[in-house]
Amino acid sequence: MADVTVKQLADTVGTPVDRLLRQMQEAGLPHKAEDEVVTEEQKKILLAFLQKSHGAAETGERKITLKRKSSSTLKAGQGRAGRNVTVEVRRKRTYVKGGETAPPADAEAPPPVADSSQAEAEAARIRDQEAARAKANEDARNAEAERKAQAERKAEEERLKAEEAARQAEEARQAKEAADKSVQQPEVSVDPAVAAAELQAKEQAEQKGGKRGKAKEKERRDAPGARSGGGKGRRELSLKSERRTRRKPAHRQAALQVETQGGEFKPTEFISREVEIGEVNSVADLAQRMAIKASEVIKTLMGMGVMATINQTLDQDTATLVVEEMGHKVKLVSNDVLEEKLVASLKIEGDTEPRAPVVTVMGHVDHGKTSLLDYIRNTRVTSGEAGGITQHIGAYSVETKGGQVTFIDTPGHAAFTSMRARGAKVTDIVILVVAADDGVMPQTEEAIQHAKAAEVPIIVAINKCDLEAADPDRVTNELAAKDVVPEEWGGDTQFVKVSAITGEGIDTLLEAIVLQSEIMELGAIAEAPGQGVVIESRLDRGRGPVATILVQNGSLKQGDVIIAGECFGRVRAMLDDTGQPTKSAGPSEPVEVLGLNGTPAAGDDFSVATDERSARELAEFRADKSQEHRQATQQAAKLDNMFANMVEGEKRILKLVIKSDVRGSLEAIIQALADLGNDEVGVQVLGSGVGGISESDATMAVTYGAAVFGFNVRADKAAKTLLEKEGVDLRYYSVIYELIDDVRAVLSRMLSPEIREEIVGIAEVRDVFRSPRYGAIAGCMVTEGSVHRNKPIRVLRDNVVIYEGELESLRRFKDDVNDVRAGTECGIGVRNYNDVRPGDQIEVFDSKEVARQL
Repeated sequence: MADVTVKQLADTVGTPVDRLLRQMQEAGLPHKAEDEVVTEEQKKILLAFLQKSHGAAETGERKITLKRKSSSTLKAGQGRAGRNVTVEVRRKRTYVKGGETAPPADAEAPPPVADSSQAEAEAARIRDQEAARAKANEDARNAEAERKAQAERKAEEERLKAEEAARQAEEARQAKEAADKSVQQPEVSVDPAVAAAELQAKEQAEQKGGKRGKAKEKERRDAPGARSGGGKGRRELSLKSERRTRRKPAHRQAALQVETQGGEFKPTEFISREVEIGEVNSVADLAQRMAIKASEVIKTLMGMGVMATINQTLDQDTATLVVEEMGHKVKLVSNDVLEEKLVASLKIEGDTEPRAPVVTVMGHVDHGKTSLLDYIRNTRVTSGEAGGITQHIGAYSVETKGGQVTFIDTPGHAAFTSMRARGAKVTDIVILVVAADDGVMPQTEEAIQHAKAAEVPIIVAINKCDLEAADPDRVTNELAAKDVVPEEWGGDTQFVKVSAITGEGIDTLLEAIVLQSEIMELGAIAEAPGQGVVIESRLDRGRGPVATILVQNGSLKQGDVIIAGECFGRVRAMLDDTGQPTKSAGPSEPVEVLGLNGTPAAGDDFSVATDERSARELAEFRADKSQEHRQATQQAAKLDNMFANMVEGEKRILKLVIKSDVRGSLEAIIQALADLGNDEVGVQVLGSGVGGISESDATMAVTYGAAVFGFNVRADKAAKTLLEKEGVDLRYYSVIYELIDDVRAVLSRMLSPEIREEIVGIAEVRDVFRSPRYGAIAGCMVTEGSVHRNKPIRVLRDNVVIYEGELESLRRFKDDVNDVRAGTECGIGVRNYNDVRPGDQIEVFDSKEVARQL
């Protein structure tokens, strides 16, 4: 073929010019325009490239795997005890096809392919041929496999039929022999001629039975030879059955010494097991541990006089009796197995290293605790707290001249008792801040009690010494009366005079802290799984549950799986007290942790778990246990309230739904509200939680007629719309005592008013007149106040009330009047009372309702 241009080659092949140019460039040819010449060598290069790109040059082995599966049913056993067994036969064959062989040298070369379309057609033809051959081979193999399978099934069916026929014949023979033995024939004399005739008949019957060896079982049973006690065919079947029985392997019978009943295996020999019994066990769990049916356990319980169902729970004593009654061994276990496993995994061994002291600042509200920490930390925290008081536990790590010190700032308000107790629980040293101008106050005494209960040393910081009204000596005397004696007086408590404004005595206070920590020889093991306590938790809108934790022992690293109370999770991120990300936290370091599945309760212990599965199981176990305890408490409270209401009448309840920003504040609010109320009114918190007010909270409030309080949180749009539509009271607070004061005011309005009586006037009876219209009319002199016609009265005789009613008439000189003042005579008619006597006193009074205060 002569040289042609790119356009002519494209027309010959039947492909667009631009596509041919692109293919030529991919093949490595230099052509870029349609008028360039293509030589024969370049055509061969292009053809080889096209063949290779379309798979014509691929070689190597290819495998084809055929799988066949056939099922059949066999009947095992005899009679009713037999059962059907499904037999599944699986076959797998793999065929390997090698590469194409090279043609011989003297073979005629195939004609060259002129263009890419011919190469593509040739490759497609080759693939079609290969697919057709593979399909034909597969169909042939499938047909052969199907034919073999049918032949095997047919042979198996014939074998089973033969065995069934032999078995039926053997059963019929055994039944006939048993019937012959049960019938006793009378003894008769036998004639020799008759015996010979019977012997001849028997021989003829045996000959006929031999000729009909392949006849049906019914015909053999009716034959004289069969009735006379046996024949050749009968003996052949019996021998065949015995041979089949002997061919069965003995080890298979020994391995399957079970009885099938209802598709289950029931052991023929009793197996005594060791059964673990917890504090609470269901009938189903107990049966599973003993490897028996639940009905057997229920029967045993019924025999013991206990009616139970499969889902009913049994206590440990009852379960022990049942297990022992059924012949098994008892192993008592505790329900806190998961807790025990966690404690066992937290056993720490290693060298103890010195750690920083954890110092809690406690004292009365507004005595300068947070301001003192502000000066130490050089920050401003108090200005950020609502109302200028601390409402959260803050944990800070401070670097001092004597080393690192971790400070915990607790609230001083009366509502935060539990938070102060929690602060004393996790601390090493307590700094008791007392204002020099205020002295010892109620929360100061409470802080002393918490510190002594936790057996924590106290360092007294007498604050506000820069004020003119400061009197440190008075503070010292008051504290000494509370058994907090300074070292100068022979005690063991360090007293330091400080000022959070000027910084006076701050260095001395830090030196006292370092000295006290050195005396205590604080230490921890750093290279161990971390454990500690949850200081605070909250629900952040963007980051989810956030928990402030204090590591007490070991190290907490990012990526560890931790469990805190009823919550668990993997630590996704950690932030230090300055808000900077950190990868690990050692002993006495406070950090914020992200990654928990909920907000744990403040004060809960946390620890690093071995894996997420065990942490989840333990958290669910704790949640279930807490739920059971809560339900039991609620049930007891319901009974107590029921009897109380029966005796005292209806109690008015203020229902609330409370949401807070952090768990500690929520706990303090609920505890403070529980202390409000009396026998007539009270507060019931229907729902509470950490986070914003959602639509579900609003729905609960609307359903049960509750008010919604938000503490440092707000309601979303859907919740606010629903509350406004239904007219439910929604209030926001940022200071806790404002919330408590409002609730106290509402409860005061719910109290029934107090009825107070005021004596308006007193009239003395001088004489009694009779009137046909009004009856007895008392002529009186008003001695005190004034007598009003429309007010209630009492009749007193010898200063004893003998009647209480109202006036029927009040006259002066035959004129009806509304009131009569003191020193004036009048006539008084008492309604429905005619026993008025001279010397009696008529007391006029007025009743007023006075609002009560809680």
